[in-house]
Amino acid sequence: MSTFDKHEFRRTLGAFTTGVTVITTLDAAGKRYGVTANSFSSVSLDPPLILWSQSLTSSSYPAFRDCERFVVNILADHQVQISNQFAKSGADKFQGVAVQPGLGGMPIIDGCAAHLECTKVTAYSGGDHIVYIGQVERMHRAPHRPLAFGEGRYMVTFAHDLGEVLGAGGTTTGLSGLEAVRLAGAALPEICEQLGQRTLGLAVWGNQGATIVRWEPSSAPVSPYLQTGVVVSLTQSATGLAFAAFMRPEVVQAAVERELNTRAAEGQADDGNFSSRLAEAREQGLTRVVGAAPSPRHKVTVNAFSAPVFDANGEMVLALSTTCQAERLEPDWDGAVPEALRQAANRLSTRLGYKGAR
Repeated sequence: MSTFDKHEFRRTLGAFTTGVTVITTLDAAGKRYGVTANSFSSVSLDPPLILWSQSLTSSSYPAFRDCERFVVNILADHQVQISNQFAKSGADKFQGVAVQPGLGGMPIIDGCAAHLECTKVTAYSGGDHIVYIGQVERMHRAPHRPLAFGEGRYMVTFAHDLGEVLGAGGTTTGLSGLEAVRLAGAALPEICEQLGQRTLGLAVWGNQGATIVRWEPSSAPVSPYLQTGVVVSLTQSATGLAFAAFMRPEVVQAAVERELNTRAAEGQADDGNFSSRLAEAREQGLTRVVGAAPSPRHKVTVNAFSAPVFDANGEMVLALSTTCQAERLEPDWDGAVPEALRQAANRLSTRLGYKGAR
């Protein structure tokens, strides 16, 4: 591969997201071996055959080469530490890992999403790897969400088409708010990268108003003062403005009026500015706040944008917001960051069944 970029090949393969397995076996002396592998796939249903591949330079290669049986342990999303432990070289990879004996005494890792107990049928040379074919003799599926891996990092899995749920009277109301938050939360790391590693927040309408339920802090977080559960201003924050501009008035209007009245009583009259900001936001499809002084919360001057996410009924279910030091986030409506945020919110809305995304 002298003219072939191995690193680029590996990076390109990372676009194919997989599950994560730990393959376990015993050698002739009864010593346990295990190795993390995402090179696992089904081969045949009848007979039930699977395959996985192993590097010829792996320290456990002789054990798997000579074994008659092995177990494919499909890891659950709470088993990242187990994946990391078996991916490294070490004297005893099983230290602290609960296992049970399977067929032939093969070690089965507790708590996995599933496991397959296999007899090794054959093996084939594949360049610097060897490909093992196994026939499944016994299997078990547990009610755990599987761990995923792609783009060089662990990921969580969720259904692409989450379907619809029935509301009062049997009417279709689209995804529940909880499902919408789960879907958006899983997408936050990718969206954060699309925004150039700027702090990203997820907010919902709670019983106290617009509430931050999750942050994706990025490699350069806006400040060390990020908190979840914070109820934000409907008139002064980009996130709150998004709910004020795009949520049904009968839901949000009373809270908005209370806040405006409180500010007026404190000598901060609105003078029509709030209405014009809402009109501008609806025209742009997102809201913004341009900092003029250090934020009381973040202790630095910040700029922020927030975009609404809608469900299948056209109801706003959450806000996607980015907050960053003013010098790292230009306030222009047509800047690269607000455009990327708008597109990300539109993609989430489309996946939630919304038909009117721009």
